[in-house]
Amino acid sequence: MTREELEHIIRASAQITDQYEFVILGSQSILGSIPDPEATFTVSMEADIYPLAAPELADLIEGAIGEGSQFHDHFGYYAQAVGPETAVLPRDWMSRVHRLQNPNTDGRVGYCLDVLDLFLAKATAGREKDRVFCTALLTHCYVSAPAALALVSTMALDASQQRTLRSRIRRWASI
Repeated sequence: MTREELEHIIRASAQITDQYEFVILGSQSILGSIPDPEATFTVSMEADIYPLAAPELADLIEGAIGEGSQFHDHFGYYAQAVGPETAVLPRDWMSRVHRLQNPNTDGRVGYCLDVLDLFLAKATAGREKDRVFCTALLTHCYVSAPAALALVSTMALDASQQRTLRSRIRRWASI
C-alpha cells in the first residue's frame, strides 16, 4: 500500500461514516511518519482503521470497502475494521501519532501510530509476521531497541507479560 492509497481509504471511510477523524493501526500506519518506506513495509494491501469518535462504525467501513468488496476488487487494497482494543499500546501513544490530513483525505484526519508505538504493538502480538516487520524496523533504524524497552513499563501488561515483551524485543534486536 502506498501513502496515496491510505489517503484514499481515509477519504472513503469518511464518506461512509460521516466521521472526521480516524485511527490507523497496523503496519500501514507507518505511512503517516514515513511517506515512502522501503518495499518491505508496504506489502500489506489492508489498512486497519476505525473512527476515533465512533469506533462502532468501523464495521460500516469494512462492509463497504473491506476485503472482497467492489472497492477491493477495483483498487487492489482495502480497509480492515478494528477498534481501540485491537492493539496494546503505551499509555501516551496518542501524543505521538502522526496526523495525515491533506486534500487527498478530503481534509479528514488519519492518526497514524508512531513507528515506536507500532513496533511495540506488533512485538506484543508476537506473531511471525510481526517478528519479520519488527526486525525490519530495527534493521532500517526506524526504531531502536532501547527506546522500545523504555516504553514497555507504560503498557497495559502485567509484570510477566512485560518481562516476556522485553525478552522478545532483546531477542529480535539481538542485544
